[in-house]
Amino acid sequence: MALLTPRPSAAGLLGRAMLLAWLWCIGSAHADDALERQVKAAYLYKFAGYVEWPDGALPQPDSPVVIGVAHDSALADQLEQMVAGRTASGHPLQVRRLRRGDSLAGVHMLFAGSPSGDLLAAARGHPVLTVTDSTDAFALGSMINFLVADDRLRFEVALRPAAQAHLRISARMLTAATRVLQREGLP
Repeated sequence: MALLTPRPSAAGLLGRAMLLAWLWCIGSAHADDALERQVKAAYLYKFAGYVEWPDGALPQPDSPVVIGVAHDSALADQLEQMVAGRTASGHPLQVRRLRRGDSLAGVHMLFAGSPSGDLLAAARGHPVLTVTDSTDAFALGSMINFLVADDRLRFEVALRPAAQAHLRISARMLTAATRVLQREGLP
């Protein structure tokens, strides 16, 4: 007789993400790359549930939220495993691997590993949530940036580029951010 194993709830996945973040923080800032990818993938998955896209960006109730991943195939692998069969705000999640020159048409969230300037420029003005892990990310127009703070993987948010793309980021997500930039260059 086969045992049925229920899929973890969103709260369970958030708990796992927090556990992974905690496990990562007890190690050094140079923690295992695989664990860092797991934490980033968990954050990307959760971000999708805390963002409102403008009307028309997700035209049907069952339209997928497409997460584009550039310059990090290992993260794309991890994220594909994490989002398989999952939804965010009722929309199925899909991962699309992006290479230099690929169109961002149909992409709702973009993780751009380094270098990311050309991708961020292509996303500017479109309803694409941009996520990076670069020290100069906000100067290039990123909306969310990963960073290591107190030996933990955290994120910071820039509201101006999100507003320009007609994206609304939940207050709950903003309270979890290390820093929120209200206007260009100002906390």
